Amino acid sequence: MAGAWPVQLSAQLQLGPAGGPSFQITNVQARKVTSLNGKWRTIVDPYENGYYDFRMQLSREGYFLNLKPKDKADRVEYDFDSSETLNVPGDWNSQRDSLFFYEGTLWYKKSFDYQAKPGNRIFLHFGGANYETIVFLNGERLGMHVGGFTPFDFEITGKVRARDNFVIVKVDNKRRRDGVPTLNTDWWNYGGLTREVTLVEVPATFVKDYFVQLKKGSMDTIAGWVRLNGAQPAQRVTVSIPEAHASVTVRTNAQGYAAFSLPAQLTLWTPDNPTLYEVRVEAEGDSVREQIGFRTIETRGTEILLNGKPLFLRGISAHEEAPFRAGRAFSAEDSRTLLGWAKELGCNFIRLAHYPHNENMLREADRMGVLVWSEAPVYWMIDWENPETFLNASNQLTEVLTRDRNRAAIILWSVANETPITEARNTFLKKLAALVKAEDPTRLTTAAMMHHEVAGTTEVVLDDPLGDVLDVLGCNEYLGWYDGAPEKADRVTWKSPYNKPLIMSEFGADALSGLHGDEGTRWTEEFQENIYHHQVGMLNKIPFLRGTSPWVLMDFRSPRRVLPNVQDFFNRKGLVSERGEKKKAFFVLQEFYREKARQ
Repeated sequence: MAGAWPVQLSAQLQLGPAGGPSFQITNVQARKVTSLNGKWRTIVDPYENGYYDFRMQLSREGYFLNLKPKDKADRVEYDFDSSETLNVPGDWNSQRDSLFFYEGTLWYKKSFDYQAKPGNRIFLHFGGANYETIVFLNGERLGMHVGGFTPFDFEITGKVRARDNFVIVKVDNKRRRDGVPTLNTDWWNYGGLTREVTLVEVPATFVKDYFVQLKKGSMDTIAGWVRLNGAQPAQRVTVSIPEAHASVTVRTNAQGYAAFSLPAQLTLWTPDNPTLYEVRVEAEGDSVREQIGFRTIETRGTEILLNGKPLFLRGISAHEEAPFRAGRAFSAEDSRTLLGWAKELGCNFIRLAHYPHNENMLREADRMGVLVWSEAPVYWMIDWENPETFLNASNQLTEVLTRDRNRAAIILWSVANETPITEARNTFLKKLAALVKAEDPTRLTTAAMMHHEVAGTTEVVLDDPLGDVLDVLGCNEYLGWYDGAPEKADRVTWKSPYNKPLIMSEFGADALSGLHGDEGTRWTEEFQENIYHHQVGMLNKIPFLRGTSPWVLMDFRSPRRVLPNVQDFFNRKGLVSERGEKKKAFFVLQEFYREKARQ
């Protein structure tokens, strides 16, 4: 038998419950970081033979052990060092033709040397991995994370060696009925280490997390908190904004936590003037710097108020799809391209559907002045009555709140998209909305809700009971594409029992870029353009409408979309093709937004 089974691994390899590890470091980019990006060795493992033996017990020869033959007679049936490579960050589907549709387990291995400063702590950080991830260092299991779009960390202090370390990661993207999202979606299930992997070095007691935003209802008082982690949690901590001549010092308690408040005269962040300040959080043995913008967001009746002024959200929806190369977007360059198209369209707002997008997207939105709707991956159908599914959803939502709570661009946390109304669903989503309010009372809650058409009329009513607990109503409608002819929009009137603002969060039609015909021919640019003309007329007549985010900025891959020579596994509702070509409807929406900007 190649390699003896290490007794100490037996307990460590037991699968934990669904959900991620409790540890998450805020603002990893501001720390001492060593990149593990680049080429990783990989093994495709559809039967999970690298984890289980033929009795479905944990394997004594598992790939996580990185075994090598002891002599020429020894049998080891895998070898990372002679296996193919994949780029990290990156999804496996777009990097290798044989993995285009692959769903299952794939193993990654990276070797590295690392010499830490004595007394410091080391963490292995993952920006995101889809979907269930189990991580090993030098053959030892570190832990597991569930969820494809949020960051997670494992502490490796005392486990990392100066030389010859190897990290092995099992990533499994199989869709699951009890998963979040669940089995059926309208986007590509990109698998793998889709975001950056880094080593993060921090002092023994360090600034783990903080919240620095304007106090709710105030434009000149910052209210927040800071949390330290380590053996000396009670310390003096100073939070300062040098450019604003604002500073406060507090002492954290035995749990490393302290709240603070300080007055500050600030230039408020807006899409037209996205002012960011350097904020310093300085403990006795650690300091972190961060670029943060300050603005208020609230509702008053059917109005949305940014810094106390009424606002119309001129938006677009977007998937995390890379422009030009296709595949999962992850880089700052991808983000600047996508947001640049949105700005060219005339947008001051983007809906990042249907899951948390990468951190670069949020930071670039801060810099470029684009307001953001950020969404949890609670999509279509979820196992509403399963407590583990709720814990999974709430964990993913908490992780993105933790990562992005200091981003001025985010004004809306969305808890769901197009979920059918049942009592179990209502309870599930109302609990998620309450979680958001408890974690971040400074922002607004929303969701893409359900609506119905009154029989025998052209009146559409937005009376989803979820509207009771949300600040802003969202609604997806596809008049002219899935619902009647484009002209139907001319006759439809919208009603709502809620005295709340509405964002029409989706509408649109598929068009193949470069396919032309008359406006009655489906799949042509002219058909899509005609739907947008009729939509604009209808939208202008909705008195409580305060924003739109049509579907969608750019064509994106979806296995549901199989029509040859038109879809070819792309949802074609983009106003821009995956090659960057602008369709005719782009310019209809652009003109609509120019008119809105002048009002």
